[in-house]
Amino acid sequence: MNTATHLSNGDSARNEHDTYRQGRPLKHIPRKRFGQHFLSDRGIIDGIVDAIDPRPGQPMVEIGPGLAALTQPLVERVGRLTVIELDRDLALRLRLHGQLDVIESDVLKVDFTALAHTLREKAGQPDLKLRVVGNLPYNISTPILFHLLDHVAVVEDQHFMLQKEVIDRMVASPATGDYGRLSVMLQWRYAMENVLFVPPESFDPPPRVDSAVVRMVPRAEPAPVSLPLLEELVQVAFSQRRKLLRHTLGRWLEARGFAGEFNTQRRAEEVPVAEYVALAQACG
Repeated sequence: MNTATHLSNGDSARNEHDTYRQGRPLKHIPRKRFGQHFLSDRGIIDGIVDAIDPRPGQPMVEIGPGLAALTQPLVERVGRLTVIELDRDLALRLRLHGQLDVIESDVLKVDFTALAHTLREKAGQPDLKLRVVGNLPYNISTPILFHLLDHVAVVEDQHFMLQKEVIDRMVASPATGDYGRLSVMLQWRYAMENVLFVPPESFDPPPRVDSAVVRMVPRAEPAPVSLPLLEELVQVAFSQRRKLLRHTLGRWLEARGFAGEFNTQRRAEEVPVAEYVALAQACG
């Protein structure tokens, strides 16, 4: 397994993992082609649930429920849960659970804004926001995070298990090796923190990477900026991160006829998030 591995939720450290229908076990063998590794450490599962702190009636959506190791304690607290699962066999098993609404789909194709509206109508509460949780497929974790960024207006918070090095990049400070495009784009819109370390032995079979859980809370009043423009600006800035910005972002600014002040005698990692945002505002 490499860093592009999907760690799925599971219930016990066995070669075959059980889900249940009326007390009868249904077998599911981890599939190598999906890179499935099942979460099996009850202490870690409890720690994740405690960090999420689910409350009755909250509109919660879980991405990648797998064998429901995290799903079951969550649904016990909220009462009903929406889950998004791509694996057809796992989705079939999840539908046997009476308290789950199963969306069998690639998460990148799910319209979270429309989903929020549907759950709001069911609850009769037009201001409800989604609580999104999950064990994200590691090979597409960054695309998922950017996909959710498009729907952040309907999200209350997000708790995700990810490869630890990805979370290190998400929460990194300027002038560090981990600080980059992901840091800038997400820190502009979310307050984030690493809330739990998850070692490889918490899974069966164990992966070759460390994992962690991140909490992401949308900022109440983020600086107003064009998201596509900020994305383009930051992408250009970090395209050659070892070079001074005058070779990359400086030329991009010149091409746009930018007449303001911005110090391009720095490397991309030396510029704080607020400066990137202010520059995008000035270019808008």
